[in-house]
Amino acid sequence: MKLETVIQDHLNKLLEVKTDDQFTVESVYYRGDTLCVSTQLGCPVRCSFCASGMKGLIRNLSADEIVSQYELAVSDGLEIKNIAFAGIGEPLLNWENVKKAFWYFKEKGLKCSFYTTGFPVKNLKELLDLPHSGVNISFHSVYDEKRKQIIPRGEKLQDIIKTLKDHLSNLSKRKKKLYSIAYLLISGVNDSPEELEELAEISKELGIGVSLLKYNEIEGLSYRTTTDKEYEKAFLFLKEKGVRVTLSNRFRTRKIGGCGTLMVNRMND
Repeated sequence: MKLETVIQDHLNKLLEVKTDDQFTVESVYYRGDTLCVSTQLGCPVRCSFCASGMKGLIRNLSADEIVSQYELAVSDGLEIKNIAFAGIGEPLLNWENVKKAFWYFKEKGLKCSFYTTGFPVKNLKELLDLPHSGVNISFHSVYDEKRKQIIPRGEKLQDIIKTLKDHLSNLSKRKKKLYSIAYLLISGVNDSPEELEELAEISKELGIGVSLLKYNEIEGLSYRTTTDKEYEKAFLFLKEKGVRVTLSNRFRTRKIGGCGTLMVNRMND
C-alpha cells in the first residue's frame, strides 16, 4: 500500500491510501492526534444515508492494510495517539482482521475507539470486553422498522440493548462514560419529539450518553440535515430529560471526513 495524496481543510486531513489491487481507501487525521481508519473496501451494511456503502462491499481489508493506514500516516509526519475504527466499513463484519490490528495498535500504546452498528451482535459482545477507549453504537432510530430502513443490515434493537445491559450492569459510572448511543439526526426522519423521548428513556435505562450527530448531506441522496436551530432544540430536549448528550464536534461535521462521507471513490471502474 502507498499514500497517494493528501487532501485537507483547516481542521481535517483526508488521507487516500492505495491498495495493491489499485483501490483507494480513505482515512482521516483530525484533532492533531487521531487517525480514523477504514476496515473494509465499501460496506455491506449499506446505511441509506451514507456514501461509504453506495457500492456495497468490495472486500475486507487485511489486518496489514488496516495497520498500514497508521504506518503511512506516521511516515508522512503525523503524530498519532488515538485510533478510531470509524472509517469505511463495519468493524464487526471484518472482526478477525480488526482484532489483529487492534492489538497491534495497543502494543504501540495507542488508544482505540470503535463506531459500530452492533452487527453481528456475537462480535459486539467480544468487542465490549476488549480494553478499548470507547464504543459508540449507532441506533439512528429507536423503532425497529424505521431503523431497518436506515440500516438495512443490522441487529434488532432489543438484542443490542440486551447485550449492552448485560455488559454494563457491572460497570462503574466512570467506565460507562466510555459508551454512547450514536444518533444521527435526519430532518423529518428520526427527529420527532416522540422518538427523542424514547431515545432518552433507553439512554437513561442503560446509564450511557447519546452522541447526537448532525447529518452531512450526500449528493444524490434525499435525506436532509436539520437546521442549526432544530439540532440545538433536539440537544436541549434530551438534556432536559436528564440525558448526557454531546453534539457533533467540529471535526465530524466537515465535508472532509464527516459522518457518512468517506468513500471508496477513486478506483478502477
